[in-house]
Amino acid sequence: MIKYTGKFLTIFFFFSNLVNAQLSDLARVDFTYIPKGNSNVSYNRVRTLFNYPIKLKKERTYLFLGLDYSHIDFKMDENPSFDIQDLDDFQILDFNIGYITPLKNDWHIGVRLTPGFSSNLTANKLKLEDIVFSGDLVFIKDKTKDKTVSKPYRLILGITYSENRGYNFPLPYISYYRKFHSNWSYNLGIPKTNFQYHLSEKNRFKLYAELDGFSSNLQNGILVDNAKVSESINMSLILAGLEYEYHFTENILFYARTSYIISNTVNLRDKNRNNIKALDDANNYYLRTGFRFKI
Repeated sequence: MIKYTGKFLTIFFFFSNLVNAQLSDLARVDFTYIPKGNSNVSYNRVRTLFNYPIKLKKERTYLFLGLDYSHIDFKMDENPSFDIQDLDDFQILDFNIGYITPLKNDWHIGVRLTPGFSSNLTANKLKLEDIVFSGDLVFIKDKTKDKTVSKPYRLILGITYSENRGYNFPLPYISYYRKFHSNWSYNLGIPKTNFQYHLSEKNRFKLYAELDGFSSNLQNGILVDNAKVSESINMSLILAGLEYEYHFTENILFYARTSYIISNTVNLRDKNRNNIKALDDANNYYLRTGFRFKI
């Protein structure tokens, strides 16, 4: 797999996991923890993903296939207005199908379709309501490997949509990356922004801000306040913090990040995705650590 190097696969894997994955990931495993702190909710997430590139006959054109699985352990204090038993265990699985091909003037177009499911699986089988869909359309211009450019850059413009990542509406995708010094680079955009310092070949630090979260179906529903039935849960986060990376090799690295949650909303929703019960809006700390295998 390592033989598929070069700027085209760098581009290719960038959009393969637009909101949550890191640049060029072939495989990744990480653990996320939000402590209870001054709120009444704590959150653990274990996530693994795998992507496999397939070179097609057309020049600089690739298909990719991948899997992205998460197990979420969601804990909260007892709430007298509803039963919390079905709120502590969620499973999310996405199947990634992507395609990238060149256009004119050094531009590429990338398309990703991601069917999957997101559910608490209390019925011990999948239901139609568990099925979720995500999709991305991006246009990419990559000059990070162009020797004629004094300050390498990459520009990505597009739109992203996901039914299981906390923001259930289309979001613009904008990313402008530039390495302006041998030790410094930045990436400005939505849903991620960062400023990176390359301390050495093995050690790097990033200041960053990004969106995160999840949505999931509640298979049996939850009666709230003896009045309304909740059929899904949604968590939406806006984060800012510091990340450290240690590169064992060019392709394998360990990372750890600590963040402050600028905005935190957790809601139970009805079948029309209207909020009917707020579970938490307290700001807190967000911790994540993991390993990545990248091109």
